[in-house]
Amino acid sequence: MSWYYTPKPTVVPVEGFDASADANALRAAMKGFGTDEQAIIDILCARSADQRTQILETYASELGRDLIEDLKSELGGKFEDVIVALMMPADKFLCKQLRKAMDGIGTNEDALIEILAPQTNEEIKRIVDCYEEMYNRPLAEHLCSETDGSFRRLLTMIIVGSRDPQGTVDADLAVEQATALFEAGEGQLGTDEKTFYSILAHASFDQLELVFEEYKKLSGRTIEQALKDELSGELYDALSAIVECVQMAPHYFAKRLHKAMDGAGTDDGSLIRIIVARSEIDLQNIKDEFEQMYNKTLISAVRDETAGDYKRALCALIGGA
Repeated sequence: MSWYYTPKPTVVPVEGFDASADANALRAAMKGFGTDEQAIIDILCARSADQRTQILETYASELGRDLIEDLKSELGGKFEDVIVALMMPADKFLCKQLRKAMDGIGTNEDALIEILAPQTNEEIKRIVDCYEEMYNRPLAEHLCSETDGSFRRLLTMIIVGSRDPQGTVDADLAVEQATALFEAGEGQLGTDEKTFYSILAHASFDQLELVFEEYKKLSGRTIEQALKDELSGELYDALSAIVECVQMAPHYFAKRLHKAMDGAGTDDGSLIRIIVARSEIDLQNIKDEFEQMYNKTLISAVRDETAGDYKRALCALIGGA
């Protein structure tokens, strides 16, 4: 999603990386009486995903132990959740989060939207393949059993990879699509939901940028205003997320983080998921957007909402003051 902003991560590969030294330092931090949690944070929250994978493999080959199992036995609570999440490949982590959103009673539609809406076709295909490998069940089938109506149809379109590849742009078609959206909503009594979710699930993000510009020329209103007037519920939330991710993904994720920390209680699942998943993509952009939107730094907001080693781990991933 780098066609409209330059993604800036907060976690980058450390220079002078030594997988063997890190593996042995982690073992020393967990060996014997007590655990040196700060040492674990200093190593794992400051290494890239590839470097963490090398540490995992070196820990097994040199020490004959399973690093994730050792971490689970020594850590606990939300701090454990952060560290174990960091040790999972990105696709596996997102698949685990999708499964969690659909498991048990009720479905966390917000989590489904947050995970699936920003993905390109290539990323979706990896997630779909990984999900079936992990759970021996097609993601489409699981989603269909947990959702319904237009929301189900939209998510199904996204995960079958019906979106045009990045870079697919047709200016004449954008005018036609904008007109179709107008006629499906503002231009008639009632709303043709299918037109909305078909266009927003099929067109490339580059194409959608053009469509939204043409829509504003045509109707004098933004696509966001149209969605708000014409749609509701999960379908509105999902299509709004796609629109925001087309225009400025960091804005969308900053809003999600703010919502996770707003009011009574904290949505730790969302906090962990976004900070871990975006730390090597665009968490710096999200930080900048958060401060601009809420006149408060992301790190200060997280410090206010969390405590202990959990707080220290998240702040290490966020980086900066």
